[in-house]
Amino acid sequence: MNVARAARPTRPPVPAMPDFATLDRTHAAALEMLGAFERLLDELDERGSDEAAAQSARQILEFFSGPGRDHHAQEERQVFPGLLASSDAELVHHVKRLQQDHGWIEEDWRELSPQIEAIAAGYNWYDLPMLRAALPVFTALYHEHIALEESLIYPVAKRQAQAMQDAAAARLQGG
Repeated sequence: MNVARAARPTRPPVPAMPDFATLDRTHAAALEMLGAFERLLDELDERGSDEAAAQSARQILEFFSGPGRDHHAQEERQVFPGLLASSDAELVHHVKRLQQDHGWIEEDWRELSPQIEAIAAGYNWYDLPMLRAALPVFTALYHEHIALEESLIYPVAKRQAQAMQDAAAARLQGG
């Protein structure tokens, strides 16, 4: 028996579910790039700027200017909004801290990137003492940021996403 249904009204699109596996891989890549950054500074101390240093600098520059930034934007769009709507004041506080971290990471990167661009291009006007002073701050911030996301924020966000999927599936089955 065919029953004609009334057309359903259009609704605004909902944001895509976060791809936590991709977010986790980006964290691993960030930690790897921070290690590469430290090794680059050691190489510059030992040999100065050469093609190997330039190649390493290009990889660091590419990551922190591309996937690293994109990762933070994805979190701001897909992970944080639902958590900020929580009635859990401590959770909201942690999410706001992570948002502040994103701003600080961007600020730090804007200071570091011209130096890395110079190394990547084969110039030797970079300021190694400045890089040596700034990298530990950048690295510590990234490590703390990732630890908070992976230990608290992502597990809560994953449970929240699963609950939304379960509710959507229940609605589909019920009607």
